Amino acid sequence: MSSGLTYADAGVDIKKADNIINSIKKIATSTRVPGVMGEIGGFGGLFSLNTSNLERPVLVSSTDGVGTKLKIAFLMDKHDTIGIDLVAMCVNDVVVQGAKPLFFLDYLSMGNLKKDTVTSIISGIGQGCKEAKCALIGGETAEMPGFYQPGEYDLAGFTVGIVDNNKIVDGSEIRVGDKLIGIASSGLHSNGYSLVRKVCFEILKLKVDTHIDDFGCTLGEELLRPTRIYSETIQSLIKDLPIQGLAHITGGGIIDNISRIIPKACNIALYKDSWEKPPIFDFLQKAGKISDNEMLRTFNTGIGLVVIVPDKVAQDISLRLNGMDEKAWIIGEMVERKKNSENRVDWVS
Repeated sequence: MSSGLTYADAGVDIKKADNIINSIKKIATSTRVPGVMGEIGGFGGLFSLNTSNLERPVLVSSTDGVGTKLKIAFLMDKHDTIGIDLVAMCVNDVVVQGAKPLFFLDYLSMGNLKKDTVTSIISGIGQGCKEAKCALIGGETAEMPGFYQPGEYDLAGFTVGIVDNNKIVDGSEIRVGDKLIGIASSGLHSNGYSLVRKVCFEILKLKVDTHIDDFGCTLGEELLRPTRIYSETIQSLIKDLPIQGLAHITGGGIIDNISRIIPKACNIALYKDSWEKPPIFDFLQKAGKISDNEMLRTFNTGIGLVVIVPDKVAQDISLRLNGMDEKAWIIGEMVERKKNSENRVDWVS
């Protein structure tokens, strides 16, 4: 007499998933920070808040993914850095509001769980959490047969940070005359990859293993370069410096992301040729015949984060950043917005 169907017969192997979780526990343990309670495997992650040094603690949360950059990881079958991108995209969004990241959770789903792939992805998440000084306290690893193409998966993250109410950086103090300091990106980070793939794979017909002299590496290696995590840098600045505003330069580029935090009375004046651009941006613009405006609204163009500060301290803060091994430039200033003007950015020599 034959036995009935099992979940494994349908493509979901719970025993294999349990074995993978044991590997994840080791990675999560390596990211522990004060406040973490228990271990990976409970119904929820536990974190004990210490608010003794905060007058009015405020929690700041963010959730995000890495978009179609995943497609590059699939093509290269290289998965050990995409988790860093995931942490960066979430953590940088709470950092720019003045918050210190506390903990992180991830969601990973694929058609058939492959231990090596899962472990590589989670190892990257662990590395990102270490860079951000936050803890990986939980997540979900789902096996979903028939839902994804072989070798493909989806990935999302969620983080929570904390900030004192009177230390929130929201842009409300930004004034005409304030300076914009740009902190260098490592490259594309995790935005604009649908356009990147169209240029590189449809127009230029390149392969991920094509060596590009301008990059000093293969195309795939350049496209998988991890997103920078700015947590420690920003935490250092906001301790004792007058930071008026912070913007994480993601989808929408420099123009749209700075516009999210500046007062309606202000416009952005950017200084032409005031920062270095990694070669990938000129490469894409030339090959795709992409306009300057489209580049600025799609990519970070070499600036991963913008700090808005009073004019009188701009030079000192720029020097402080360079002393922290960050590449930083004064890239613009806040100017008065003309009446009825819809334009949010001007270029000045």
